[in-house]
Amino acid sequence: MVHRNNIYANIDWISISIWLIMMAFGWMNIYSANVMEADTGVFDLSQRFGKQLIWIGASILLALLLFILDAKFYIYFSYFLYAILILILMGVLVFGKEINGAKSWFVIGGFQLQPSEFAKPITALALANLMTSHNYNIKKFLHLIQTGLIILAPPLLILLQPDLGSALVYFAFIFVLFREGFSANTMLMLAALGFLFFASILLDKALILLILVVVSLIIYMFAAKSLKKTAIKAAWTAGLFGMLYGINYFIETDYSLFILGLAAVIPTSIILAIKGVNTREFGHMKILAGLVIAIAFIISVDFAMNSILKPHQQHRIYVTLGIEDDPQGVGYNVNQSKIAIGSGGFSGKGYLNGTQTKLHFVPEQSTDFIFCTVGEEWGFLGTTFIILLYVGLLLRMVMLAERQRSSFSRIFGYGFISILFTHFMINIGMTIGLLPVIGIPLPFFSYGGSSLWAFTMFLFIFLRLDANRLELLR
Repeated sequence: MVHRNNIYANIDWISISIWLIMMAFGWMNIYSANVMEADTGVFDLSQRFGKQLIWIGASILLALLLFILDAKFYIYFSYFLYAILILILMGVLVFGKEINGAKSWFVIGGFQLQPSEFAKPITALALANLMTSHNYNIKKFLHLIQTGLIILAPPLLILLQPDLGSALVYFAFIFVLFREGFSANTMLMLAALGFLFFASILLDKALILLILVVVSLIIYMFAAKSLKKTAIKAAWTAGLFGMLYGINYFIETDYSLFILGLAAVIPTSIILAIKGVNTREFGHMKILAGLVIAIAFIISVDFAMNSILKPHQQHRIYVTLGIEDDPQGVGYNVNQSKIAIGSGGFSGKGYLNGTQTKLHFVPEQSTDFIFCTVGEEWGFLGTTFIILLYVGLLLRMVMLAERQRSSFSRIFGYGFISILFTHFMINIGMTIGLLPVIGIPLPFFSYGGSSLWAFTMFLFIFLRLDANRLELLR
């Protein structure tokens, strides 16, 4: 039964129960990954499990505080909190402490705070406020630009730290935009660019260019409904490429097939674009635009891999894709993680009995690689239980989001769902070798106060909004 005036009677205890189970089971595995042979108390603050108890206790107090605040507080102060967040992200670049090559942390006493974690719920609040403002329309170009600025400002500052993993998570907000009416065609284009990213790494660029041109010609043939026109354009491009290739061969220059292909495709595209404007064949010009975007993306991937990513980040991608094999180098973490998970078998070696865990073969085993501790000591049954917990929480959040009368509450809820799903998918994917290691924690489970507090903020702000679901907050 829903009580309109009693928000405490409207608390979703199912979500809170899952949250408590995750934190408790997470702490048990953090304890197992860090406890030494000597008997130390669980409150030993020199150990990670002792500190994590403080973070968990503080998270419970934070959850209570978030419920005390009026639901409209999160609407009225969302932009103010976002502005403070931007200043803090700027401040950490100047006053933060560099840890593991990234200046992402404020150190206070013996504890560390990572502002980029708190940026996620605050960005979701600002995004929800913008998208529920008067006359907002996601299909209007100006509004789309404003939306992009809200989403992209924090990750751009985070990239300067540099923390690529945390920055990449912000692309999850695209799912929020899709739920609120973002173009399905644009989503398909983004999926195609994702496929093209991996193709650019795995395949020769000249081959990719040839495939793109052939696909573009086939699409053009169906759009123009003329085999003759398609054949003429194909012959023109092939002839220009043949001429350039012949010149390159006889004067013995060293241009790659990809560069020669671009030299043939781009002039042809410009001519066809001019002709398309004159004949008002704007539909056909979309095909050209798609080809140009794809080519530009291939070039940008090559630039990013060689000029932006650090060598260890490049190698992680190459190892994940099977291009390189480096079990003692950048692939060491993943290799040891898979050994630990595989050695657990069906029911695991038993709590506190994991040999890989006890001998610390897997670095960061209580943070980014906490899932392999579960796999070794709890086996297939334990890892399945963890996955079901996250799937259950995600499905519960979707149900809560869809029952909101307030658009602000629904949008914020989907912001939480998107970020939670992305963390869950990437963290588990990288521990079992399906995704590159980018260093993001498993929500509510990994060691660390910043992540635990940030996701607690996400969850309980949404549960507070849900408690007022009968009201049109915005």
